[in-house]
Amino acid sequence: MASAQFVFYAELNDLLPATQRGMPCVVEYASHQTLKHLIEALGVPHVEVGSILVDGKVASPSLRPADGSRVEVFPDHSLPPGGPRFVLDNHLGRLAAYLRMLGLDTLYRNDYHDQELAQVASQEERVLLTRDRRLLMRKVLLFGYCIRHLEPPEQLAEVLSRYQILPPAGESAQAFQRCLRCNTLLQPVSKQSVLERLQPLTRLYYNEFHICPSCDQVYWKGSHVEHMQAMLREIRNPGAEYN
Repeated sequence: MASAQFVFYAELNDLLPATQRGMPCVVEYASHQTLKHLIEALGVPHVEVGSILVDGKVASPSLRPADGSRVEVFPDHSLPPGGPRFVLDNHLGRLAAYLRMLGLDTLYRNDYHDQELAQVASQEERVLLTRDRRLLMRKVLLFGYCIRHLEPPEQLAEVLSRYQILPPAGESAQAFQRCLRCNTLLQPVSKQSVLERLQPLTRLYYNEFHICPSCDQVYWKGSHVEHMQAMLREIRNPGAEYN
């Protein structure tokens, strides 16, 4: 069999087996196998790959490398056209809520099947966020990212960093403008029109309200806003505390 030396750079090493991170690895392969196939066999989805160099020259993922080649694989730092819009798999519900709080267009359901996720991401040119690397290897996908962290606040910081989204400071025109249930943009509504739906303390302490035109959920700037602002302070200034 032929063999080639593979070198992965930067955060792509997170996706490799621990024994292969940060060092060249030699891969044996059959003559019909392409770079895409070989890279994904090592655990790195094609949507995370930017440029590929074979013996110092830019190469297509469809290339069949020659025996003895040196393959260098670099991460993709590009942004989707028009900015990132997301679709998240079933296990990232809290992250989906955080992204919606920031006003980011984020699709999420807890009953998505893998095929449906891939189709939605492909057809709508959305970034698929998941911890399932096999899902990210589906050919139809254009954009995707494998979440590394386990805790939702760290996942949020990771996504904001990867897609160069600046955490808003203080009041933001974009933040808190999407429904946390269904992702629809909220509309302002008078307090009087929703008064009968409010708890006594909410009636007493809050005067500005929004409503979702799709699912009719009513919103006001309660404790969830304070929690998100504390989290964003932590992301901007690591070491700050949030509850």
